[in-house]
Amino acid sequence: MSKHEILIETRQFGHSLRVTAVDAATGTEVVFQAPLSANPIQIKRLAVDKMRYVMARKQPP
Repeated sequence: MSKHEILIETRQFGHSLRVTAVDAATGTEVVFQAPLSANPIQIKRLAVDKMRYVMARKQPP
């Protein structure tokens, strides 16, 4: 995956966070939940990893 800007939003729902990450260049969106106690660095890393996974699956073989 090339270097694209990834926008990350977190919203608290009860005892968890709903994390939404959007690739600014393609509009690809990934959503996942994380514990409220999760470190922001861990959340960012997970969002980037999940985005890479989703983008790689979109690539033709």
